Amino acid sequence: MRPRLVIVDSIQTVYLEDLTSAAGSVGQVREGALRLLRLAKDTGIPMFLVGHVTKEGAIAGPRVLEHIVDVVLYLEGERFHQYRLLRGAKNRFGSTDEVGVFEMASEGMIEVLNPSAAFLAERNQGVPGSAVAVTMEGTRPILVEVQALTANTASAQPRRTANGFDMNRLLMLTAVLSKRVGLPLFNQDIYVNIVGGLRITEPAADLAVAVAIASSYRNQRVRQDMVLVGEVGLSGELRSTSQLDRRLGEAAKLGFTRSLAPSTSAAPRIEGLSVAEVRSIAEAVELALERGGQSFDPEQGKRPATGGRHGATDSEYLSDDE
Repeated sequence: MRPRLVIVDSIQTVYLEDLTSAAGSVGQVREGALRLLRLAKDTGIPMFLVGHVTKEGAIAGPRVLEHIVDVVLYLEGERFHQYRLLRGAKNRFGSTDEVGVFEMASEGMIEVLNPSAAFLAERNQGVPGSAVAVTMEGTRPILVEVQALTANTASAQPRRTANGFDMNRLLMLTAVLSKRVGLPLFNQDIYVNIVGGLRITEPAADLAVAVAIASSYRNQRVRQDMVLVGEVGLSGELRSTSQLDRRLGEAAKLGFTRSLAPSTSAAPRIEGLSVAEVRSIAEAVELALERGGQSFDPEQGKRPATGGRHGATDSEYLSDDE
């Protein structure tokens, strides 16, 4: 036939009569992949082997398939979101840093030319608990909205729920906000969501998540034209972030005019974007949240003082009469 391309869907269903084991077993998958590999090398025909993955995202069953092939690509995305990420996990002939962003449409998957604008398209800027993080997907900076919600709970063990963010880092950030910023979150359920179905694994999004939680708890909006970049340490310090110039350059292209970044990173000079260098999470919270009438809390009938110092707690209120 001499086809120009061969797609095997899926490799777990390939069966060799020479072997007595069932289809999908380690022996069948290994031997089937090796024979297809030899055929591809001899004829020069490119082959795509589609493999099943587990709920955790790893190749189902034998991982020997990953060692045989030249390239491993994962198509990631939530079932109920329209965006899909094509991420390289192995590339024998190049880098695995690049990712592709696609959108599921009626005619199939189409390329998203500006992922940052797509992820921020439905952002509601007037609601507390929303912040913008700049994450790196390979060498591509992507701006995403981080949403957080805190709610009073009567349970002895408040809930901590994260969608698209690492649960262990959420627990760490909650402890840092309680200890270093003075937010009493021991009686608060905390929910964190990364909009668009994207999953953030790098620590540079710590600052955006922490500020979003503080914004929801204090009922104060994050400044609308600000992006947040930085890793948060256990002592409340902000640690340096790689490729800061690429991150802030992407933010400036989308119209953001202000940014918070760690003082330990050399902040680049970008036209139209002012960068405030901060040392601690307490200082970042004070600079990122808006002050004034927007912070009125209908449950308490009070509003926070518009002045204050870094690390002030939410128990320091001014009554309406005052």
